[in-house]
Amino acid sequence: MARAKGGVRTSTLSGGRRAVVVGGLRTPFVRAFGEFTKLDTIALGARAVEAVLEKYNVPRAEIDSIVWGGVIFPPTAPNVAREIALELKLPAHVEGMTVTRACASGLQAITLAAAAIERGEADVVIAGGSDSTSNASLTFPTKVTHALAPLALGKGVTPGDLLGALAQLMPLHEALPRQPQIAERTTGEVMGESAERMAQRNEVTRRAQDEFAVRSHQRAARAIESGRFAREIVPVETPSGQWVHTDRIVRGDTSVEKLGKLRAAFAKDGTITAGNASALTDGAAAVILMSEEKARALGYTPLAAFRSWAYSAVDPSDQLLMGPALSMPKALSRAGLELSDVDFVDMHEAFAAQVLSVLKMLGSASFARERLRRATAVGDISPDQLNLHGGSLAIGHPFGATGARMVTTVANELHLSGKGLALLGICAAGGLGAAAVLEAV
Repeated sequence: MARAKGGVRTSTLSGGRRAVVVGGLRTPFVRAFGEFTKLDTIALGARAVEAVLEKYNVPRAEIDSIVWGGVIFPPTAPNVAREIALELKLPAHVEGMTVTRACASGLQAITLAAAAIERGEADVVIAGGSDSTSNASLTFPTKVTHALAPLALGKGVTPGDLLGALAQLMPLHEALPRQPQIAERTTGEVMGESAERMAQRNEVTRRAQDEFAVRSHQRAARAIESGRFAREIVPVETPSGQWVHTDRIVRGDTSVEKLGKLRAAFAKDGTITAGNASALTDGAAAVILMSEEKARALGYTPLAAFRSWAYSAVDPSDQLLMGPALSMPKALSRAGLELSDVDFVDMHEAFAAQVLSVLKMLGSASFARERLRRATAVGDISPDQLNLHGGSLAIGHPFGATGARMVTTVANELHLSGKGLALLGICAAGGLGAAAVLEAV
C-alpha cells in the first residue's frame, strides 16, 4: 500500500500493490470442554486451513507462507503456523510464523500478511488464528519448577536429592497447579473485574448490557437459520467420530428476563454476568490473502481489501478494554475517512459493558478532546450498523480466532450487500486495541 500525503494509507494509488481477501472459513465455535476438548489449537487450525484451501482450490505450490495468531500455545510446539503447514503436508517452502497480540492476534496475523503482500514479499498467504482453552496448560508455582527441574535435567539423582526436592515443595498444598485466570500481570485484576469498573465509570447499566447481549444472540441465530453463516463455517469431525456443523453457544431464544436472573460474576453488586460476557471457547478461522494481481491471474474474485489498520494501547490500570476507542479513530484517519463514511461496524464483544462503553466514548466530544486531540466526537454508531450478525457474546471467542472470524464475516458482507466500507474494532488484554477499515473490491 502506498501512502498519500499526510501519512494517509490508501490502496488505490497507481502502481501500489493491494492485498485482497479472497475468502475465509472457520470451524464452528464451541464452548470450552465441549465437543472440541480432544482437539488442540493445531488440530483446529489445520482443519480451518485445509478447508479454505479445498473450498477455494488454492494451488499449494503458490502458497508463500502461513501467519497465525494465538494466545494459548502448546508448550512443545508453540509455532502453530509451521505445525499447521507440516500437518497438512504443504510444500516444504511454505514457511510459518505465529504471533500473539492477545484477543487481537487473529487480526494481527492478517494485517502482517497483508503488509508482506503490499511490500512484495509474498503473493499468497494464509492467515488467521486458533485457540483451544480446553487444552490450556496448568501452571505450577515457581517453587515447583525450582525444586524439580534440577532432578529432571540432571543425572544420577540420589535419594538425598529427592528428599531435598520434597522439602522445597512443603507445604504440599502450595505446590498444586494454579487455576488459569485471564488476569493482568501488572494489576492482578481479571478481565471481568476491569469490565465491571468500565461499566461503573461509563454508567452502563445491567439492563443495557443484557439487552445488548440478547440482540447479539438473536442476530447470530438469524444468521445461522438463514444460512448466512453456512458459507463461512466448515464442519469438524471430533476424534470420537462426532460431527459438529454449527456454532454451539448461540441462544436465539434467550431474553432480557432470562439474563436478568443470572448472578453477577465479578462483584457482589456488579453488572457483569455469564450472560453478558463472552464464553471460553475453542475454534479456528483462516483467511486467504493474495496480491490483487495474483488473485485475478488465478481466476479469483476478491471480496475485500484493507484500506487501513491501527493498533493502540492504554495503561491497564485505566480502562483496560477501551483500546478500540483509540484504534478505530486512528484507522479511520489513516484511511482518510470519518465514521459517517462507513456503512457498517463490527466490534469484538468481550463484554457487553466494554462495547457499550466504547460506543459512549466514540460519541463523546469531551473524550475526543481529551484522548484523541480532536475538536469533535468521532460519532455515534447506530444499532442497525453494528454487528449485523451478532458477535462474540453469542458466537464465542477463541482468543486467536476472533479477528479472522470478523474479517471473514465482514468481507462476505461487503461482497454480498454491495456496501463499500466497514470498520472493525477489537479490545485486547494488556490495554491493547486494534482496528481496521475494509473496502469492497
